[in-house]
Amino acid sequence: MLDEFSILITPFNIERTIRVYLPQNYYTSKENYPVLYMHDGKNVFRDKVAIGGVSLGLESYLEQIGLKLIVVGIDANVSREERVNEYCPWVNGAFSKAVLGDDSALGGKGEVYVDFIVHELKPIVDHKYRTSPNKTYMGGVSLGGLISTFAACRYPHIFTRVAGVSSAFYRNQEEIENLLRQSDMSSIEQFYLDCGTKEAGEEDSISTAFVNSNEAVYEILRNKIPRTKFQVVSDAKHNYEDFRKRVPEIFSFLFSDILG
Repeated sequence: MLDEFSILITPFNIERTIRVYLPQNYYTSKENYPVLYMHDGKNVFRDKVAIGGVSLGLESYLEQIGLKLIVVGIDANVSREERVNEYCPWVNGAFSKAVLGDDSALGGKGEVYVDFIVHELKPIVDHKYRTSPNKTYMGGVSLGGLISTFAACRYPHIFTRVAGVSSAFYRNQEEIENLLRQSDMSSIEQFYLDCGTKEAGEEDSISTAFVNSNEAVYEILRNKIPRTKFQVVSDAKHNYEDFRKRVPEIFSFLFSDILG
């Protein structure tokens, strides 16, 4: 079942909807649950409200497998440009320029956004619901994968399991690689990454750059986190139809210890 509430993101002075999946036995048990935070909240649970009409379908999937996990979906900014600003910790760099073919000045608000999750949203969630505060995880799609990876670097003692689905690292490629090299990630238990070979459709050069971008991040992570998984999915494109197909594998890897 889904619960919803609104919260003011104080550093941006804007209201945002928070969508919370509660396990089926939540109201009939006294258990505390791990929490997975996810970005692009409208596209996490239900097709009906998803931008583009297709979501990850997590509500029905989690009910089907009976996973004892709370999932918190944080709605993205309705402005595409502001979404990029909030999900990119740095202004877009040289690798981004090479991929996109333009000098985009977007990005740079990601650190403030992650700090909001840790210092404002998480305390509210931990107070409002029966959570296990020391079992907190994060995942996201595209730029959501970039900001989740940044969050793992900034708060590795909090976000101990992380998933990046078709992560758009290229926006901040140089910076995220440097941060990963410098970060102590020994407290992170598991890290999942994937991307498709057709992320940009028929634009083969961009798709290749996207794969190379993810492979570079994986090469750093695998030497820091023993349980790191990376897969390149043949012919998969950058859309929710393809993202959704990988959901069972993602959850099987991240949560094998709490699956039935």
